[in-house]
Amino acid sequence: MPEPIFTQLPLSHFAAALAFGYLLGSIPFGLLLTSMAGLGDVRKIGSGNIGATNVLRTGNKMLAAVTLLLDALKGTVAVVVAAHFSFEAAVLAGFGAFLGHLFPMWLGFKGGKGVATYVGVLLGLMPVMVVVFAVVWIATAYLTRYSSLAALLAAIVVPISLFLMGEGRLTELFVIMSIITFIKHRTNIARLMNGTESRIGAKG
Repeated sequence: MPEPIFTQLPLSHFAAALAFGYLLGSIPFGLLLTSMAGLGDVRKIGSGNIGATNVLRTGNKMLAAVTLLLDALKGTVAVVVAAHFSFEAAVLAGFGAFLGHLFPMWLGFKGGKGVATYVGVLLGLMPVMVVVFAVVWIATAYLTRYSSLAALLAAIVVPISLFLMGEGRLTELFVIMSIITFIKHRTNIARLMNGTESRIGAKG
């Protein structure tokens, strides 16, 4: 049986890694970039999300791409910096960044859906799995034009793939992150089921 991933550090290190990741992850790049570009508050259009998919609904593809990149890098940077101390610290920092994006204290704990940061954490911990995520996401998005469905399917495939690769500790982490991703997408799931979910490229 793999050792639990969240019990390998002293409490002080546990808290420091988690807090570092959380603070980094809570930077609301989508909101900051759209505001600086004079596009207003991205929370008032489309889904109200601060992530790249909703930024795309402003009609500014470049800004959406930059938002996607920066939201992903929050997770990657958290992992890479913390990895200088230990693998466990990297895992905790990555998880913290994911939680920070979802629940930023600067925005009343109302953040994004976490997909880009999820991928960023994956990039920092297991780069090859980003290819798996991307293939599933791109194929699903191309066929359906539903960003949410693409993300949800990819979030199912990732922990299954990690388990099959024998990556026990990472499997535990990404099972937790995938479950949270599904919870954050519950309204999207409801809209997918009743046929009212917005498609990629649709403006708010």
